[in-house]
Amino acid sequence: MGWAIALHGGAGDIPRSLPPERREPREEALRHCLQMGVEALKAKVAPVDVVEIVVRELENIPHFNAGRGSVLTSNGTVEMEASIMDGTTMNCGAVSGLTTVLNAVSLARLVMEKTPHIYLAFEGAEEFAREQGVQTADSSHFITAENIERLKQAKEANRVQIDYTQPIKNDTKKEAAIANGDSQIGTVGCVAVDEHGNLASATSTGGLVNKMVGRIGDTPVIGAGTYADERCAVSATGKGESIIRGTVARDVAALMEFKGLSLEEAATCVVHERTPKGTVGLVAVSAKGELVMPFNTTGMFRACATEDGYSELAIWPAAKIE
Repeated sequence: MGWAIALHGGAGDIPRSLPPERREPREEALRHCLQMGVEALKAKVAPVDVVEIVVRELENIPHFNAGRGSVLTSNGTVEMEASIMDGTTMNCGAVSGLTTVLNAVSLARLVMEKTPHIYLAFEGAEEFAREQGVQTADSSHFITAENIERLKQAKEANRVQIDYTQPIKNDTKKEAAIANGDSQIGTVGCVAVDEHGNLASATSTGGLVNKMVGRIGDTPVIGAGTYADERCAVSATGKGESIIRGTVARDVAALMEFKGLSLEEAATCVVHERTPKGTVGLVAVSAKGELVMPFNTTGMFRACATEDGYSELAIWPAAKIE
């Protein structure tokens, strides 16, 4: 048994035609954040701290759908959400509907540690953030030109977009725009286990492009997008409604607990047998130091490392970058 860490930057129909200028910054961001996590685990930092550190950094990078890069609602606003869970204690915290908080995952951590509750949302969460003195910014800070264009495309197509969306058929102009990466942006998450088998998970997102104001996805729902216990830690990404219906993250742990499956067997069952194709990806680690990153979408931005020296950075199946 040894430490292990895995992180994701979203799953979906990621075209292999994604140009280097769109792909490489995300790869570099995952590489950077993975190294931060590895160094923290080597320094004996607790897994719950490690996943917060990594997800905070991912939130600060506008190439992903979280924090600074959060996609826009149908009203052109941001509503960010996140959760975190410590597998050792089963303590957890979650937030939704944030419009000014720079790092949603850290506010979720404060909900876990500073309140008698698990989940705060919208104005209540914002008020709690002000009481705690967390770093905030005007909501305009989160509205990027790229996300304004993504919302425009989604409105023109009259649809709500998952993290990564394939071109709209029979529309050459939109096919070219989306194939060039204008809609390619994803939720972030991290799972970690230390050498003692302690586990933690954290996930953060801006939701879906053109989502209704007030919509809440799987990311802050404990047991859906995020879960950790004494057996495993899971962070999911994809179509939130499908992930919630499938209780994806908890089901991985439940299959291990009640059926005695390995982490790989449990995750494979949940992703490929129990969740609709094209809707989900996840990263997970077990108390034994096992690690999996399955998905049933075209691709998933992902990276991992283990104490025995294994590391991986990839997007598509059987397409390891390093």
